[in-house]
Amino acid sequence: MINSGILAWILVFAIWSIAASLSDPQFLPSPLAVWKGAVDLSQDGSLFLYIWVSLVRVISGWTLGNLVAIPTGLLIGRIPILRALFDPIINFVRFIPPLAFITLFMLWFGIGEQSKIFLIMYATFFIVTINTLTGVQAIEEDKIRSARSMGASEWQIMFHVIIPASLPYIFTGARLAMGSSFMAIIGAEMVAANEGIGYMIWNSRLYFKTDWIFVGLVILGLMGFTMDRIFNQFGKVILKRYNVVRN
Repeated sequence: MINSGILAWILVFAIWSIAASLSDPQFLPSPLAVWKGAVDLSQDGSLFLYIWVSLVRVISGWTLGNLVAIPTGLLIGRIPILRALFDPIINFVRFIPPLAFITLFMLWFGIGEQSKIFLIMYATFFIVTINTLTGVQAIEEDKIRSARSMGASEWQIMFHVIIPASLPYIFTGARLAMGSSFMAIIGAEMVAANEGIGYMIWNSRLYFKTDWIFVGLVILGLMGFTMDRIFNQFGKVILKRYNVVRN
């Protein structure tokens, strides 16, 4: 699998290099030109600053979004009245993309960090809520009845039956929301920011620095890939520990 992955990347870089050699550098820079652009941006430390700023924004908004969405999904999935009330609203609002709210969020929360973090929370909330709700509804009713017949309270059923059984859905929703978080922050940084990868990409167009734009794209891919792998390993550890306790 590792060798196949390496071969795939070699093929991508080979195709990229050939296409770049046949194109205008302003249209499609070569991998070497992109590397040189990354070196230029790193010399004054601006690239590392942009990475750090965007990463903090994404992690903050994504974490807060999960902290709100997971309990919301559990409660809506468990309580029929709440599901009947809020399911239509959730399925209406979730189709409005986060980027459509950029202007309103800047108006409501200012052009500082609050608007960007709330935008990422919005991008995270609906994905995680719906996945959590789906996980709760997928639980077999026999398990809940069995726990209740043994004298378990509703809180005990929630913590010992509902949440453990919903964990795979919750982790999947959180991983999917991570991608939406990156889309949201890049849009926000392009519109109203003086720092961040989105700002760097948007600002590069003023100087026709296509290589810097590609640097931003590559950095975004690396940031997302790294965060996803770390969270995926964390999820596997949690699920494995739960399985040990349950067995």
